[in-house]
Amino acid sequence: MTRQVDEVDLWLVGSGPMARAYAAVLDDLGFDFRVIGRGQQSAEAFEAVTRHPVRTAGVRSAIKSGCAPSRAIVAVGVDQLAGVACELLDAGTKSILLDKPGAMSLKELEQVDARAGSATVMIAYNRRHYASTAAARRMVAEDGGVTSFAFEVTEWPHATEPTQVTPTIRKKWFLAQPSHVVDLAFHIGGTPVDWQCWQSGSLPWHPESARFSGAGITARGATFGFHGDWEAPGRWSLEVMTRRRRLIFRPLEKLQVTSLGSNESLEVAIDDHLDVVFKPGLREQTRLFLDDDDSISCTLEEQMANMAIYEKMAGYQ
Repeated sequence: MTRQVDEVDLWLVGSGPMARAYAAVLDDLGFDFRVIGRGQQSAEAFEAVTRHPVRTAGVRSAIKSGCAPSRAIVAVGVDQLAGVACELLDAGTKSILLDKPGAMSLKELEQVDARAGSATVMIAYNRRHYASTAAARRMVAEDGGVTSFAFEVTEWPHATEPTQVTPTIRKKWFLAQPSHVVDLAFHIGGTPVDWQCWQSGSLPWHPESARFSGAGITARGATFGFHGDWEAPGRWSLEVMTRRRRLIFRPLEKLQVTSLGSNESLEVAIDDHLDVVFKPGLREQTRLFLDDDDSISCTLEEQMANMAIYEKMAGYQ
């Protein structure tokens, strides 16, 4: 049966903290949208903060009313992402911005791809859209490309179990969180074509691995290495080398530069106003999605290739 398109062309699916961040951006961009939530408690909190009403009972119930949006932003729990995307695609939605990592596994992501057809699904890795990332892209282009890069995927120094999410998500925490920094690294430095990785250790909530390392070369000819230790102090970071500069993301929202012939790292002055007012990267990411511009964003095809890499890095079977 052909679904009737909803009179409100854009759905925001989810009513948690991430959905609230999107609502602020959509209000600023001037887009009308319908909010589809599930739990009553999160819906009430959403309405109190944003003043937008939430239709509860979930996306399936909303679709069964006989309508579907042509566009949707999906900001639900990691373990719900693929299912919600599949339901929207089956109902006829043609453009989806799907929160990272898009699914709990490559297998789940392939199920989304099988339903996509001519529809467009973008994966919301907002760090690609930071002002710091935009500045780095310009410098890399000026310097003739990336020669090498290194990144760290260590989680919080105390390695505390992320109890705010379900055990199912905790067991795939590399996908849910550190894949952010890996995506950013490969976005700037290129996709690996020849590489190896190793894992060691175990945590009660992440049994496959606690320590990670690896190295290789990308399709752009850049060499790279990475490391992470969830049982020791550390933080996310990325360092990108060109023939003229070392670009340092630590934290990822900021950019420092060491120029050739110097040992001094200087912070780059960037216009990060939008990353301060809104959740960093979110406004630009949403604007490009609504403009049907996928020049920077992570496509579903790209994420499928990357998901295989992430699972190998984390030691997931």
